[in-house]
Amino acid sequence: MLSISQTYHRNYGRADRTRLYQAAAFDGIIFAEPLYLKYGTWAYDKETISYETRVFAYNPQIQVFNLPEVNRQQAKLREPFTALFDRLSRSQLGPIPALMATKPTTSAILNNQKLTVNGLFNLGSSFFLSEGNIVTSDRTFAEMYGSSALEQVTLGIIRVKPGTDILALKLGIERAVPGIKALTHQELQTRELQFQDTNPSSTIFNFGAVMGFIVGVAIVYQVLYSDVSDHLSEYATLKAIGYSNRSLLLVIFQEALFLAVLGYIPGFTATLGMYQLLTNLTRLELVMTVNLALTVFILTLLMCLISAAIASNKLRAADPADVF
Repeated sequence: MLSISQTYHRNYGRADRTRLYQAAAFDGIIFAEPLYLKYGTWAYDKETISYETRVFAYNPQIQVFNLPEVNRQQAKLREPFTALFDRLSRSQLGPIPALMATKPTTSAILNNQKLTVNGLFNLGSSFFLSEGNIVTSDRTFAEMYGSSALEQVTLGIIRVKPGTDILALKLGIERAVPGIKALTHQELQTRELQFQDTNPSSTIFNFGAVMGFIVGVAIVYQVLYSDVSDHLSEYATLKAIGYSNRSLLLVIFQEALFLAVLGYIPGFTATLGMYQLLTNLTRLELVMTVNLALTVFILTLLMCLISAAIASNKLRAADPADVF
């Protein structure tokens, strides 16, 4: 799958829909469909305060999302003035999920127009404002924002036939369609992550992670240093009976490995609980991936091994003469 767009962050740009149709003329393309995104004002009823919500719109005849719940329910969007509601939206948007648990549909107001909610899905909020998300059809989108809104595409979704030379297709589209960047799904994700990395919030989180690592090294060092100091005479005795410094250093590093593993297990379990709590509080869907868990485990091992290397200096001070 390819995507074409002009920007890739919250300040979404717009591309003329004819550009997407020009790209669709290339061989090897199954379909090319526009994805629209705008921010709208959402209220549960006319008596409540309106909040900003993010509106995604597309042709519900075509599957463009990698969200199983949306894909299963997209036929519901063929009815006019209907939408799917993100159950991870902030509570200010109304008790939509609770109401949907007791009846198949409920209503709300988007841009001062009544809308029927006939399904739920999980997406979550973001650091870039918006209290929640809804997914609707391009037809309803045109009713809400005017038919001219369909002429400006936020993102063009292009599905290609298996075996198609993606690189050649990308270059062909970019040469033939001016002002458009063709991206694979992975490239689009990479650009989004790069943008997140340049955001001030990312810098703050990264700084916090670095400081946490440094503090962890200091704490584990204190634990190992105290242990070595308390058993210095025993280490000196082992030296006196022939154990080498290398053998004794291995004992310190083994202890560091035990600390890493035994500390990681309860820490991992507690993090899963914290993720669930933070998801409920912030409506940001936090997911513990295998790669993230493995990265943290490796960093934990590294942290403990660094502490052991520093604490081993005390072991070198163990003198067999001190035993006598």
